Amino acid sequence: MSGRIWLPLAAFATFLLSALSTGSSLLLLLAVFLLLTLISGAVSVLWAAKTFDLSGEMDAATVHRGDQVTLSLRVRHRGLLPIAPVMLEISSGADGTTRNIFLKDRPGRLQSLSMPFRADHVGRFSPGVHAWQVEDLMGFFHIRRAVTNADFSLLVLPILFKTDPLTLSPGDPGSDAMARATEDLSAPSDIRAYQPGDPMKKIHWKLSFRKQELLVRSFDEPVLQEVLILMDCSRPPSWGQPEAEMDIRDALVETAASVFADQLGADLTVHFPLFGNHPIELENTMGLPLVMENLAMLDFSETDRFERLLTLESRRLRKVGCLVIISARLTSATVDIMTRLHHLGPTLRFYLVTWTPEDPNLQPLVSRLRQDGVEVCFVTPDATVPEAEMEP
Repeated sequence: MSGRIWLPLAAFATFLLSALSTGSSLLLLLAVFLLLTLISGAVSVLWAAKTFDLSGEMDAATVHRGDQVTLSLRVRHRGLLPIAPVMLEISSGADGTTRNIFLKDRPGRLQSLSMPFRADHVGRFSPGVHAWQVEDLMGFFHIRRAVTNADFSLLVLPILFKTDPLTLSPGDPGSDAMARATEDLSAPSDIRAYQPGDPMKKIHWKLSFRKQELLVRSFDEPVLQEVLILMDCSRPPSWGQPEAEMDIRDALVETAASVFADQLGADLTVHFPLFGNHPIELENTMGLPLVMENLAMLDFSETDRFERLLTLESRRLRKVGCLVIISARLTSATVDIMTRLHHLGPTLRFYLVTWTPEDPNLQPLVSRLRQDGVEVCFVTPDATVPEAEMEP
């Protein structure tokens, strides 16, 4: 019921009292007409709301940023009395904004609606109809209902781009180094009994003759060096605009996903801890699809300072051959910590997500990093595929 209902109610009461006072049949007829109008309006709204049916589907549940998705809706009500156009409150889910769409009043007939929209940002969204409203022709009565069964979950995955190969320290930690180490017969770590399948060259002949049984040398296999990826999972700077914050989130996630994906073809161990309300550690054994889904659902809810997290993660650098740090902020404190981490042994590459790589305030900090041997790459947020630029 809307606020304007009081006007016809006041008119009805006035006509009715005047008709009873004066005995005027015309005033009584006007009062009855107003009453019937109000009753028919209320009945039409209740009837349409009671028989309202809404269903729909989306042509894809998982897409990449920039893809187009079509939301198909089907609406029908079986009320026979005329009502005002049905209003649907629809959200595309990508930016959180809603818009109202008014449908023609076609009692009993199924109306179909197709809404294409672009997946502009990485993340999990719920596009669809958030609410609907039916109203009588005069606008005296309306019923609005929130909708839960017409929302659809859409997962928008990041776009991958090519990154430069990482340099690990020290040397080549791949399968070739593993093979060379296991073939070094001058440095056995232990002696054990022979097992079928052991190579003959590993048999310790002198000790076997002495013990009267076949004994073989065993060796400690070197642990493959790791790649550790650390990303600032706190809320990124907005630059004064919510859309700018979303663009930075996209660039951070897509940079991390691209670095991770490029390491899957190498014989390396990759660790990528994500911080926030739902912490998880991504590894190369999980597979790229699962990693992409977890990155897409990252909510950037970490409240701890990134400098402190970098310091806490330094305990893992003993086996790390390369450290990759991704952030949209660069401060003097961050530079000091990254310099110390680099001096612990691993090579270090820093991806800075910013619209202003030529900012004079950044140049001294970037110069300090490069003088200490840290690779610095700039990633510019964009509505298209991002590119990582590394300056010599």
